[in-house]
Parts: sequence; C-alpha cells; structure tokens
Amino acid sequence: MTEPQTKNLSASRWLILAACSVAMLAIANLQYAWTLFTTDLTRSMHASLDAVQWAFTFFVIAQTMLFPLTGYLVDRFGPRILVAACAVLVGAGWIGAGVAHSLAALHLAYAIGGVGAGGVYSACIGVAIKWFPDRRGLCVGLVAGSYGFGTALTNIPIDHMIRTSGYRSAFIVWGAVQGVVVFIAAPFLRMPPAGWLPAGWAALKGQVRPRVVQSSRDYTPREMLQSGSFYLLYIMMVLVTASGLMMAAQLKPIGVTYHYDKYILFGGFTVFSITLTLNQVLNGSARPFFGWISDRIGRYDTMAIVFIIEAVTITLLTLLVGHPVWFVVISGLMFFAWGDIYSLFPAAIADLFGIKYATTNYGIQYTSKGIGSIFAGPCAAWLMEATNSWVPVFWAAVVCNVTAAMLAVFWLKPRVGLLVKQAMKEAAGELVEPVRLNPSANEQRMADDSGLVREELGDQKGKARAATTR
Repeated sequence: MTEPQTKNLSASRWLILAACSVAMLAIANLQYAWTLFTTDLTRSMHASLDAVQWAFTFFVIAQTMLFPLTGYLVDRFGPRILVAACAVLVGAGWIGAGVAHSLAALHLAYAIGGVGAGGVYSACIGVAIKWFPDRRGLCVGLVAGSYGFGTALTNIPIDHMIRTSGYRSAFIVWGAVQGVVVFIAAPFLRMPPAGWLPAGWAALKGQVRPRVVQSSRDYTPREMLQSGSFYLLYIMMVLVTASGLMMAAQLKPIGVTYHYDKYILFGGFTVFSITLTLNQVLNGSARPFFGWISDRIGRYDTMAIVFIIEAVTITLLTLLVGHPVWFVVISGLMFFAWGDIYSLFPAAIADLFGIKYATTNYGIQYTSKGIGSIFAGPCAAWLMEATNSWVPVFWAAVVCNVTAAMLAVFWLKPRVGLLVKQAMKEAAGELVEPVRLNPSANEQRMADDSGLVREELGDQKGKARAATTR
C-alpha cells in the first residue's frame, strides 16, 4: 500500500470512528435506560422485581453469549450488513417490550433487543480495535464511551414520556428511533484493508510498546482459549461487570426505596433523574479517559487503580446512601470508575492476542458480562428482598472489585511480565530456564515465539530474527 493511500485511510478512519460512536449512542438505552421502566413494569405485570429483572438478564445474556458469533461474522464479512440487520432487532426489542402483556413476552422481546445490541457493539468495537493500533485504549474507549454516554442525552425525555404517556409509548417510540439511527450509521462502517497500518506506524510503535505490551503475532480463538491469561481476564471481567450492572439495573428500585424518584433536589429535577444523567455522563467519559491513561501507564495498573476506586465509592455509598446529595455524587463516581472496563478489556485482549481475530476474541471475553448480569439482576434483587436492605448488595460489589484489583496486580501483571522477560532473554540469545506460573502449552509457545517483544528486537539482533521465524 502506497504512502498516499495510507494517509488517506488514516484520515478517513476518524469518520468511521464517528459512525461507530453514533451507532453505540443509539443502543445505549437498551441497557442503561432499562431501570426507568422497572417500577412501572412490576405494577403493570403484577410481578415481583426479581421476576421483571430477568428481562434485563436475558438481554445481557443474549447480547453477550452471541458476541463470539457476531464477532466472527464481522471478522469474516465486515460490519455493514451485520449492523444493518441488527438495527431491525434493536428497534424490535423495545417495540416488542412496549406491546408485551406477559413476563414471557417481555423477556423474549428484550432478549431480541440484546441480540441486536450485541451485534452492533461487537462490530463497532472490532472496527475501533483494527483502525487504531496506535491509540487503541483511547479510541476503543471513545466508542465504548458512546454506549455509556448515550442515556445521558435521552433519559430525561424518556422518563418524561413514561410519566405523561406511559411506559408502553416510551418503549415503542424510542425503539423505532434507535433502530433507525443504527440503520443510518451502518453503511459508514468498514474494516481496514489486510495489512494496513497507520501512517508513521514504524515510529509510533516504538513509543506505544514500551508502555503497553502488544503481541506481534495473531492468536486464533482456539489458541487464546488455551491461555491461562485469558481466563484471568475473564474472571476479572465477571467480577467487575456484576458490580457495575447491579447499579445500572437496580438504580431506580434503589431510588424508590429512598423516595429519590420524588425528592426534588433543584430546578424541578428529582434526585433520581439528576443521578441517572450524571452517572451516564461520567460512565461515558471514563472509557476514553482511562483508555488514554492505560496507553501511558499500562493496562493492568490502570485496572487495579479503577477497581479500587470503585470499591471505595461503593463502600461510601453503603454509609451515605440515605443522604440525597451524597447519593448523587457517590453513585456518579462509582459509574465513572466502572466505565473503564469497556475500554481496558478489549484493548488488553488485542494487546495479548493480536488484532486479526480481535473481534472474535473479545466476543468470547465479552460473554463474561452475561454471567455478571445474573448476579447483577435477579440475584441482587433477591438478596435485597431477602434482607430488606440494599447494603448487603453493596458489600458484595465491594468484594468483587477488591478481588479483581488484586488479580490484576498480583497475578495477571506478573504472569505477563515474566513471559515477556523470558522472551526478551531468548531474543537476545541467552539460555534461560522456561518461566512457569503454571503456563499452558499455548502460553509457553507465546514465550517461545516471542510474539510479544521480538518484533522490536528483530532489527537489532540476527538471533532474534531467526528465533521469530522458527
């Protein structure tokens, strides 16, 4: 590919990123505005909260469990057709929820919406990963941030429509709007040509890789599934998604418990409406911010920092949940800390296992969100109803975040670091004993091939070049 062509593609990739962000804005309400409907649904369906919350769980399971398939289809056929088809499902999900008169119909409709949202999400994240190897954390964060930020733009008009026209009208009208927006964005999405790299990548990679370990080899999904490091990332994402989704799904029920849905704070807005808007602004902005931070200090240190911040904020929430102003401030900070996972985890998967299969590989990783949703939705609602308090739910979320932070710093980071250190020594021609923290056969091959670091050393040492090709 010629230099002018590379420069033209480097410029157009920002327009493609913008289209990804628009599509993600349009599907955000399916997850983050759900909490606005839960109270009315329990009354209309004459059902308990935990029974209604299964719709949210089925949405997340459908979104995540089909993520590997949609990721494969994006890698195989490109994003345009898939996103256009998913636009129909996105609209059908909310329209179906608006006409549902039974729990079974509600659950089915929301699961259909989950399939559509998952397809759009996987395509947009995959596009960002492949177009931006030089700014992976930041740009994946911008796209994921749109998913977090979208509800901040629409929660007040949706809430107003629910109160004035009923929740059914809100589902139907906004479902149609969201489906149309995604459909319009679809034609603008495409993957870069095979082998494409941004202009000046040879110079840029030397700046990126000292801070962020990036594989120069592409690992297939099968190879990734043989790696212990993948399962560490998977467990960590289950833990942190469970705590964050708990607040996303249960925010209005928590607000109703403390009468924040009727407590006017200022300007005619209730504590709950202000909280929901602030949460989504901070949740969305956190994703590019912490992605940018991780590009500079490393993925795993950033993970540990934000997981601890989230644990601290949830601890404060257990102590101050009864104070309206503190409820607004602390829940906003908690969503800010939680938002990072949707930029850090996809970037980490691409760093460790390469970009060729990155959409499919992250699709497998993303299924962890489905498992987390089970704990966040019906399990959290059941625990609250069993104890008649939200405090035990908050403490469970604290434990999840502290555990994930410890795994990031004391297990995952040293594990990857030792493999990299061994690879560097072998690339320099030194004889070393294999490093083992119970590595799998595939991880040993990662060290042998030195895919993580040998590319940088290959131009300096003939032995390194020979080692990478053996």
